[in-house]
Amino acid sequence: MVPIGGTKRKGWVALLIVLAGCWAGCSQNTGRLSPDLERRFAAEGVVRRSDNIVFRYTHGYGTREEGWEDRVASIVVTGQTVYIHKNEKVGLEITPRTRRSCGVERRADRVRIRAGTGRSAEVWSFRPSDDAEAWAKDIRAVVRATRGVADR
Repeated sequence: MVPIGGTKRKGWVALLIVLAGCWAGCSQNTGRLSPDLERRFAAEGVVRRSDNIVFRYTHGYGTREEGWEDRVASIVVTGQTVYIHKNEKVGLEITPRTRRSCGVERRADRVRIRAGTGRSAEVWSFRPSDDAEAWAKDIRAVVRATRGVADR
């Protein structure tokens, strides 16, 4: 038998400390960008920006290999770029040089950004904190300027 305050109790305390540390670490900040990217986006004129939002990432859209997952990420929309990222890791970048077929639609309070076709297609869907229609309009303006326009 282990007395109260013995190793069993210390084990629980240690477990609670570890869980508290994990919980604190789970609140992610995904909005960090390099100084070069910050300058680039400032020069392009940031139209919309939202950090640490949940995206529904769907790949293989409309195929048997279709799958999805929720990802916490950030988005920057300028006059020339749509940039979905998790700090330095790029999830999706749409610029005038983009050749993939892209499209944007709004469904109720969600904005869906589609890139690619067939098995290579991916969809990034999110609920903006304000005015989903305005977000869709601003993203659509970037998509229309791409080489792979599908949303005219």
